[in-house]
Amino acid sequence: MTPEATALLLQGGGELGLDLSSHVESFTRLLKLLQQGAAQTNLTALRDERDIVLKHFVDSLTCLRGSWLGGDGRVLDLGTGAGFPALPLAIVQPELRFTPVDATAKKIAFVTRTAAALELSNVTPLTARAETLGRDPAHREGYGRVVTRAVASLPALAELALPLLREGGVLVAQKGPISPEELEAGRLAAAEVGGEVRAVDAFALPVLGEARTLVVVEKTGPTPERYPRREGVPARKPLFWRAT
Repeated sequence: MTPEATALLLQGGGELGLDLSSHVESFTRLLKLLQQGAAQTNLTALRDERDIVLKHFVDSLTCLRGSWLGGDGRVLDLGTGAGFPALPLAIVQPELRFTPVDATAKKIAFVTRTAAALELSNVTPLTARAETLGRDPAHREGYGRVVTRAVASLPALAELALPLLREGGVLVAQKGPISPEELEAGRLAAAEVGGEVRAVDAFALPVLGEARTLVVVEKTGPTPERYPRREGVPARKPLFWRAT
């Protein structure tokens, strides 16, 4: 990592109230592994060092706003892709245990190799679809936290994530700007599957100033057995949401 990129990482972390100085080596290795992996397979559209540091590393760490990940040690990262936000979070929060999940095997293979190279013993990647996990007794209601990053509409996320949460657990959904219509549909969908929107945190991404939103949904009651619906349906036909 160049001195300029290191400075951006530290500045971004500082704006989030995080001192990342002791983690620079780990993020430097993660950057190199991601660039090497992206040269061989389609892991990420971001190739520039500045973009990776700010739009992958720092952006992932915005999950820590509001301390919503505190408490329960099991965190599922739904739709992790190349390991975001799970890998940066695992570096900074070694006391938490992360399960990065993605349906694309080659991406999970990369996350597995990278976690091993970084000696992140708190990361256990899994190739699966959320709809399948949500009906698997080994995973349904098995997590205290679910994080997602730009995966789907809020109503779809509520249906996919809440079956995986135990009561009292929370979904922390990382999104860009969110429309009132999507937010209202998300509230209705959350109520349908046993949850309630607890926070809508709009903020600017450190350094870049791009608009971001954290939507926090608490699991307040049991999810009806009919949810999640079969594979592909929640994203294709989100509850209460008719995007235009």
